[in-house]
Amino acid sequence: MKTVICPGSFDPVTMGHLDIIRRSAKMFDKVIVVVMTNYHKKNNYAFTSEERVELLKRCTADMPNVEVDRYDGLLADYARRKEAVAIVKGLRAVSDFEYEFQQALTNKKLNNELETVFITTRAENMYLSSSVVKQVCELGGDISTFVPAEIREDIIKRIKK
Repeated sequence: MKTVICPGSFDPVTMGHLDIIRRSAKMFDKVIVVVMTNYHKKNNYAFTSEERVELLKRCTADMPNVEVDRYDGLLADYARRKEAVAIVKGLRAVSDFEYEFQQALTNKKLNNELETVFITTRAENMYLSSSVVKQVCELGGDISTFVPAEIREDIIKRIKK
């Protein structure tokens, strides 16, 4: 059985995230979506890691081979513990690639058995990020095409001022 890890901060999960997760679930036997702490954003989260796990579980409930978890250590160690063969990362633009490539090389150095698979986003999601969702929501804009319907009201309630 081929298990892959789809890591991210998911604050909040967007349609772009969900697309990458859904496409990964079609390619691999098991996908573990893992909520991690991005230390560059550590004090700037709208949702706790427990809340992000719950939001993701609601959004992936229709995907039987997707599991949601959280972890605060090294991704390479987590992948080893879960016997994952790869990390799946979504790429929106060339600007994402440099950072993700650096992370892929670091993870490979820490866990030589681990590969990284890059999946390009669909054109309609190229501009979409959790930060964009939070900005639009905070300013009263419509986020209905940016986030899954199952969690839209949770995001509005938390972010809109």
